[in-house]
Amino acid sequence: MDLLDQRKQLDASLQQIAGEHSGHVYYQPPSNVQMTYPAIRYRLMDIDSRHADNIPYLLGTQYEIIVIDRDPDSVIAGKVTSLPRCSFNRFYTAKNLNHWVFTIY
Repeated sequence: MDLLDQRKQLDASLQQIAGEHSGHVYYQPPSNVQMTYPAIRYRLMDIDSRHADNIPYLLGTQYEIIVIDRDPDSVIAGKVTSLPRCSFNRFYTAKNLNHWVFTIY
Protein backbone atom coordinates (compact mmCIF):
# COMPACT_ATOMS: atom_id res chain seq x y z
CA MET A 1 0.00 0.00 0.00
CA ASP A 2 1.50 3.35 -0.97
CA LEU A 3 1.49 6.48 1.17
CA LEU A 4 -1.54 8.04 -0.50
CA ASP A 5 -3.57 4.87 0.01
CA GLN A 6 -2.56 4.80 3.68
CA ARG A 7 -3.68 8.41 4.14
CA LYS A 8 -6.98 7.79 2.36
CA GLN A 9 -7.60 4.76 4.57
CA LEU A 10 -6.93 6.85 7.69
CA ASP A 11 -9.19 9.62 6.35
CA ALA A 12 -12.02 7.13 5.77
CA SER A 13 -11.64 5.82 9.34
CA LEU A 14 -11.71 9.35 10.76
CA GLN A 15 -14.75 10.28 8.64
CA GLN A 16 -16.55 7.23 10.01
CA ILE A 17 -15.63 8.12 13.59
CA ALA A 18 -16.83 11.71 13.08
CA GLY A 19 -20.21 10.34 11.96
CA GLU A 20 -22.68 13.19 11.49
CA HIS A 21 -19.72 15.59 11.66
CA SER A 22 -17.80 13.80 8.89
CA GLY A 23 -17.47 17.07 6.98
CA HIS A 24 -15.37 18.33 9.89
CA VAL A 25 -12.32 16.14 9.20
CA TYR A 26 -9.39 18.23 7.98
CA TYR A 27 -6.07 17.04 6.57
CA GLN A 28 -3.31 19.63 7.06
CA PRO A 29 -5.75 22.55 6.64
CA PRO A 30 -4.26 25.87 5.55
CA SER A 31 -4.55 28.76 8.00
CA ASN A 32 -7.34 30.40 5.99
CA VAL A 33 -9.73 27.44 6.47
CA GLN A 34 -12.40 28.10 9.09
CA MET A 35 -12.94 24.81 10.92
CA THR A 36 -16.31 23.83 12.32
CA TYR A 37 -16.41 22.05 15.69
CA PRO A 38 -16.36 19.32 16.77
CA ALA A 39 -13.54 18.59 14.37
CA ILE A 40 -10.72 16.17 13.67
CA ARG A 41 -7.53 17.67 12.29
CA TYR A 42 -4.64 15.47 11.25
CA ARG A 43 -1.24 15.87 9.65
CA LEU A 44 1.70 13.84 8.49
CA MET A 45 4.44 13.74 11.13
CA ASP A 46 7.02 11.25 9.87
CA ILE A 47 7.80 8.64 7.23
CA ASP A 48 9.91 5.76 8.46
CA SER A 49 11.85 3.96 5.72
CA ARG A 50 13.33 0.51 6.18
CA HIS A 51 16.16 -0.23 3.78
CA ALA A 52 17.88 -3.29 2.40
CA ASP A 53 20.81 -2.90 0.00
CA ASN A 54 20.21 0.87 0.19
CA ILE A 55 16.73 0.48 -1.30
CA PRO A 56 13.61 1.30 0.73
CA TYR A 57 11.40 -1.77 1.03
CA LEU A 58 9.02 -0.75 3.81
CA LEU A 59 7.52 2.68 4.44
CA GLY A 60 5.62 3.47 7.62
CA THR A 61 3.81 6.72 8.21
CA GLN A 62 3.14 8.53 11.45
CA TYR A 63 0.27 11.00 11.75
CA GLU A 64 -0.78 13.39 14.48
CA ILE A 65 -4.54 13.46 15.08
CA ILE A 66 -6.13 16.26 17.08
CA VAL A 67 -9.76 16.04 18.16
CA ILE A 68 -11.15 19.51 18.89
CA ASP A 69 -14.46 19.71 20.72
CA ARG A 70 -16.31 22.07 23.06
CA ASP A 71 -17.51 19.02 25.02
CA PRO A 72 -14.89 17.94 27.62
CA ASP A 73 -16.34 14.41 27.43
CA SER A 74 -16.06 14.15 23.65
CA VAL A 75 -17.45 10.94 22.19
CA ILE A 76 -15.25 11.50 19.13
CA ALA A 77 -12.05 11.54 21.21
CA GLY A 78 -13.17 8.31 22.87
CA LYS A 79 -13.63 6.64 19.49
CA VAL A 80 -10.21 7.75 18.21
CA THR A 81 -8.57 5.95 21.13
CA SER A 82 -9.89 2.65 19.74
CA LEU A 83 -8.05 2.97 16.41
CA PRO A 84 -5.32 0.34 15.92
CA ARG A 85 -1.76 1.58 16.51
CA CYS A 86 -3.07 4.83 18.02
CA SER A 87 -1.78 6.29 21.26
CA PHE A 88 -2.85 9.27 23.33
CA ASN A 89 -0.19 11.97 23.56
CA ARG A 90 -1.62 14.89 25.54
CA PHE A 91 -4.66 17.04 26.31
CA TYR A 92 -4.93 20.83 26.41
CA THR A 93 -7.50 23.60 26.18
CA ALA A 94 -7.24 26.71 24.01
CA LYS A 95 -9.86 29.36 23.24
CA ASN A 96 -12.51 27.43 25.22
CA LEU A 97 -11.96 24.32 23.06
CA ASN A 98 -10.70 20.96 24.31
CA HIS A 99 -7.90 19.33 22.32
CA TRP A 100 -6.95 15.64 22.47
CA VAL A 101 -3.69 14.87 20.67
CA PHE A 102 -3.01 11.36 19.39
CA THR A 103 -0.24 9.68 17.41
CA ILE A 104 -1.06 6.91 14.95
CA TYR A 105 1.23 4.71 12.89
